[in-house]
Amino acid sequence: MPTDRSRRDFVKSAAILGAAAAVAPSSAAAAAHTPPSNSHSAPLTPHPGALYDVARDEAYWTQVAAKYRITPRTTNMEAGYFGMMALPVLEAYHRYIDRANSESSYFARREFPAMMRTARERVATFVGAKPTELAFTRGATEALQALIGQYNRLQPGDTIMYADLDYNAMQWAMNALAARCQSKVVTLDIPEPASHDNILAAYTKALDANPRTKLLLLTHCNNKTGLLLPVGDIAKLAKARGVDVMVDAAHSFGQVPLTMADMGADFVGLNLHKWIGAPVGAGALYIREDRLSAIDRAHADESAPLDRIESRIHTGTTHFATVMTIPDAIDFQLSIGIPQKAARLRYLRDRWVHAVADVKGVSILTPEDAALTGAITGFRLHNRGTGEANRALATTLHDEFGIFTFQRTGLAKGDCVRVTPTLYNTPADADKLAVAIRTIAARG
Repeated sequence: MPTDRSRRDFVKSAAILGAAAAVAPSSAAAAAHTPPSNSHSAPLTPHPGALYDVARDEAYWTQVAAKYRITPRTTNMEAGYFGMMALPVLEAYHRYIDRANSESSYFARREFPAMMRTARERVATFVGAKPTELAFTRGATEALQALIGQYNRLQPGDTIMYADLDYNAMQWAMNALAARCQSKVVTLDIPEPASHDNILAAYTKALDANPRTKLLLLTHCNNKTGLLLPVGDIAKLAKARGVDVMVDAAHSFGQVPLTMADMGADFVGLNLHKWIGAPVGAGALYIREDRLSAIDRAHADESAPLDRIESRIHTGTTHFATVMTIPDAIDFQLSIGIPQKAARLRYLRDRWVHAVADVKGVSILTPEDAALTGAITGFRLHNRGTGEANRALATTLHDEFGIFTFQRTGLAKGDCVRVTPTLYNTPADADKLAVAIRTIAARG
């Protein structure tokens, strides 16, 4: 098996030697991805090989990419916003829309409830929870707003804590909770560059310095740099000090192998429309069954008994087809395999990162440790952390090189550009990005 160094050198050479092809017009690159008619109909099965080899089997991943219909307008390296539905999932979604629309309230009242229970059971199995510990939401943000806003264990003078890499909307929800409960807000900055040990040290120091901390927000995979926090280890530190832990798992399930037990948290918000590829508007909240009393009813809701999780969130009329499609989305992910998918995403990430990591002026913000990195990676050029500089960088990548990325804000040391490949991306896309970054960095 090649060494890490030889892999890196090969990737870097491929990126440089392939420069002409890599910066070809985006429409040509996208056309190469466009599946032929009906090419998505053949079923997939998980690749049986070793993960290192699986990640590099282009014949296999070409079959996977054929399950997606992508635009020829750009090379999309911004898959973190939401997960495109694979064609089999999209077709199921359309069927369910037609059914709900044609059968109307008869279907919604008589048949949909059983389908919703089935969907919840499938999600529970996928994430390693009991069905009674899950309730559907329209996304992780809604789930976490409910969990944070309805948390009832704070007293005046207590402390709540979050970090700079936590999602902005969740920081605001924590601030609102503290204001309402007359509690103190403590924030910490995740070390940059980050490692397992310095992350744990930062949280240990913050918790020890604030012994009245009662609630800690953790983001397993943040939306800025993609750093995978060792949430299980941090949760142990917190619980040993009597601190409740809420986890933002918006980007977690479906990107990397993971279960609720791995995170060690009692309260979790997650998305089903990102890395699981369900329709937009699908998420869930998780409350461990023996901790339900720590979260109040939603607005004194009485539509479900107090001892049922459904009383903690009330979203109104459900988008029937969205929920009905969730099992199809899970089936598609399992037909590839989450370990296999994670290996492929990490390979695509490493392909462009290793080709630019030693370039003067390039700062990669996500560590090399495989336990701390998945598909998402943030970077800066020439230590420019302003919003203006990073918006301009993302604009140049798009307008000049035909690559779509996105600027992210809120990091303690400044903004960055986020890169997020997914299953329809190719090594050529990663090489194209690497050439673009090297070219822009050389301009100073």
